This record gives sequence, structure tokens and C-alpha cells, in this order.
Amino acid sequence: MSIESLPSTAGAATAESDVLISRDGAVATITLNRPTRRNAMTLDSWIALRDALAELALDDATRVVVLTGAGSDFCTGADLDKRAPMHPLTRMRQINATALAVAEFPKPLIAKVRGYAVGAGWNLALLCDLLIASRDAQFSQIFAKRGLSVDFGGSWLLPRMVGLHRAKRLVMLAEMIDAEQADALGLVSELVEPEELDATVARFAAGLTQSPTVAVMQSARLIEDGTTSSLRDALENEARSQAVNFATDAPAALRAFVEKRPPAFSGEWQVPQPS
Repeated sequence: MSIESLPSTAGAATAESDVLISRDGAVATITLNRPTRRNAMTLDSWIALRDALAELALDDATRVVVLTGAGSDFCTGADLDKRAPMHPLTRMRQINATALAVAEFPKPLIAKVRGYAVGAGWNLALLCDLLIASRDAQFSQIFAKRGLSVDFGGSWLLPRMVGLHRAKRLVMLAEMIDAEQADALGLVSELVEPEELDATVARFAAGLTQSPTVAVMQSARLIEDGTTSSLRDALENEARSQAVNFATDAPAALRAFVEKRPPAFSGEWQVPQPS
């Protein structure tokens, strides 16, 4: 397993580590760094990604994380030539732990996608909060062409995103679709020209660094949970989340509104603790 932290975004994809972390103020970037394999992931790579997410989750200076791939592609899923010598179920459970780490990451997570995002690589991008894609991106649930069934959360994600029959088509036919087709299916948050991808992701990330992270992430999880909960459960979950917000960033927003100035959100717990 290899993970390396770099002081800035410059040169992030030149080191030999499979997963790189670079920082630019409150925005951190995780780069999948196996460009000669189109960023196909070994088991060690998946574990390194999980470790990178765990590190950034606890880093108070990081408000937003961008996930991208080195070179011309995002991620082509698992590297089937580099399977770990262990029982396949044990290996898959290790990979699944990384999928959960992505899905449950407590800060805004943006997938920056260019080139190929296929198999588990596409589902990795879909598990992020936002997926910003270049028009040259290509997507496929390629599993069937490898004699495999869908994984990395695709069986859960796709029916919720595109409906049952479209999900079945994507998985059963394993077609390669372009970025405009993915956008038409609602599987892209923002579609941009290749030369605009970096600037667009930077703009989204900068905006999110100024947001009330706790409230924003609670909203994201409420929306996800709402797809399978009753209205009664959704209302109760919203109430609990607002109670957290009232003791976190909502007071700062109210003071800023009264004082007619932009709010500054810290994400810190505002209730005095007993001495």
C-alpha cells in the first residue's frame, strides 16, 4: 500500500505512490496515481484510498476534497492483473470498506472526471457528492464484459439514479456511453469542455469551502436516506439534523443576517461544555 502527502498540487501525479494527497488552502485533492494502468486499482490502492479519506476526514484545515485520476483518465476500476492472493470474498469486503468510506465521507467530495471512468471506477465517481465531467469522459458498467457482476455499490446506486430498467440496461449490456449520454441520464452534476474542467472544479470547491459543512453534508445524507425512508422518518431525520445546525453554524448565519454581512462558517460546536 502506498500513499503520499504533498505540500501543494504542483507535481502531484509524478510521485510513485498509488494515491496522492495535495492541499491548496481548505481544498485537498486525492489523486489516483496509476496512469500507466489508466488508474486501475489494486487491493493496496483501494486501501490507500481509504486511508487517504480517513486522514482528510480528521484534518480540520480541509473543508472540501476533490478526487481525480492522474494522466488522461479517472479510473478504470479494479486491476484484474494484480489480484491479491486471498479468498475473493475477503478481498471484496476490503474493497467494499473503501466504497463505504467514500459514501460516508463527512465533507463535500467532488469527483473530477476526464477520460475513462468504468466499472468500479464509475461507481467510485457516482458515490461522490458531485461528479463534474469533461465532455471527453466515457463511462461504462463494464463488469459483464469481464465475466463479472456489478460491484462497488452499483447495484444500489444505479436504480436510485436512473430507474430499474435503465440501470439493468447499463449493467447487462455494459455499453460505453459518452459524457453527454451520462448527463442526459442525470449521472453528471456538471458537464464542461475539457479545458474548463480544472477551473470549474476549483470554482465548485471554493464555493463549498465557504459553506456550512455540517449542514450541507447533513442535507446530502438526508437526500440519500430519503430515497428509502417514509415521509415520517424523513421529517424526524430533518428535525434531528436541524437541532445539530442550531448548535453549530446557524447562530453565525443569523448574526451575519442581522449585521448585514456575509456569514463565516466554522463548523464548530457552539454549546458551552461543562467545566
